[in-house]
Amino acid sequence: MQKIPLVDVQAQYAPLRAQLEARFSEVLESGAFIRGPHYWAFQEEAAAYLGVKETVGVANGTDALVLVLDALGIGPGDEVICPAFTFYATAESIVRRGATPVFADVDPDTLNLDPEDVAARITPRTRAIMPVHLFGRPAPVDRLTGFGLPVIEDAAQAFGAPGVAKLGTVATYSFYPTKNLFCLGDGGLVATSDVELADRVRMLAFHGSRDKTDFDFVGYNSRLDEVQAAMLRLFLPQLDAWNRGRREAAARYAELGLGELVELPRDEPGHIYHLFVCRSPERDRIRAALAEAGIASAVYYTTPLHLQPALRFLGYEPGSLPVTEAAATDNFSLPLWPGIPAETQERVVDVVRSAVGVGAKA
Repeated sequence: MQKIPLVDVQAQYAPLRAQLEARFSEVLESGAFIRGPHYWAFQEEAAAYLGVKETVGVANGTDALVLVLDALGIGPGDEVICPAFTFYATAESIVRRGATPVFADVDPDTLNLDPEDVAARITPRTRAIMPVHLFGRPAPVDRLTGFGLPVIEDAAQAFGAPGVAKLGTVATYSFYPTKNLFCLGDGGLVATSDVELADRVRMLAFHGSRDKTDFDFVGYNSRLDEVQAAMLRLFLPQLDAWNRGRREAAARYAELGLGELVELPRDEPGHIYHLFVCRSPERDRIRAALAEAGIASAVYYTTPLHLQPALRFLGYEPGSLPVTEAAATDNFSLPLWPGIPAETQERVVDVVRSAVGVGAKA
């Protein structure tokens, strides 16, 4: 029985292997491993791709969030509104700055921040709103900017999604190896058209300095290293095709009748399907059948952030975010990557169909 992974990153970079090896050899020969030519070039190319004035390459996506919060002067006594249905780093970055995450519920159709619930949670201490473009679906930033607060787009799962990074104050990205745009290790990016904000982030990421001689701030040591920048420069031109491949794979699941068996993620033109997350009250049965068939699946945020042990001091109780908590109980993701074979998807759907007791599609 051939096993099916949740995502096959190697299948994406296999056609580029010779170029990747040549690029690595080039960096090795240069001896420039920190803030070398690829580091600077990638930032320019990423800014052009995203349609922003500035990007800053940093060590990872979590650092990107912390650096932005610091650059905006957000700290103790301040509140930042964010979702609880997201990865821990979103709230962790806020707490790391000494500020307070205020969790708003999500829209049941998109699982992104619900602007109406956000509005109800704004107080005089609210300093920013941090939406997450969850699973590759753009959040309603256009509505969130209407509250007159800085909007920090957590775009870790959405590099290449249309409109992302263009409406908010600043956007942050992760290049973790399973992301839509990935590197071969850790990496992150801050993107903004606020030149002064970008300059402050760049200094904070470099020990609060421009030249490592004079230090204007108490900063961090957070840099996208040269090897990863070199790899990202090869991957960035492939991204649009990869994202099209993800959308094609998502459409194929619908064509195969998966929507008759489980609730599919609602499609919309900007959705680039970082993950293909479905919902079903029979999640556990489906996942058990998939596992028995050698097919990987995953669940996300089964303990939402407002109920995490480390954040209990915030005082949230079960039932306080009902849409978030419902999503935590029934979501699961199925295998999807650019170029996933059609027969692989057919096998996945057949197993799901058997698990829920629905006959074969005619």
